[in-house]
Amino acid sequence: MSSQATTGNRTLIAAVLAGVGASLCCVAPLVLLTLGVGGAWISNLTALEPYRPIFITITLIFLGLAFRKLYLLPRSCTPGTTCAEPRTLRNQRVIFWIVAALLLALLTFPYYATAIL
Repeated sequence: MSSQATTGNRTLIAAVLAGVGASLCCVAPLVLLTLGVGGAWISNLTALEPYRPIFITITLIFLGLAFRKLYLLPRSCTPGTTCAEPRTLRNQRVIFWIVAALLLALLTFPYYATAIL
């Protein structure tokens, strides 16, 4: 695997982790309540709320870096490698847009959660 493909994968993984971190304060209590876990301690999960803007910023930065890598930078692949195949780039772009949609749904969860609940 080329270093360029590895770097693209790392930025996508970092964006996913930052997005999950940004949504922990809002999604985690809902998931736990859905699973039947309750109690007064569940309100402590909102302790991450002040850090939410930081996680959102990190998520958007990594999504921007992944977009830049997939669409704006020229690809420099050795012929015959997996990176040089057009199918690989197409698959990476599809995965990027799926991950981006899921992350944006997680990041905006507090705004539409009231309509769901």
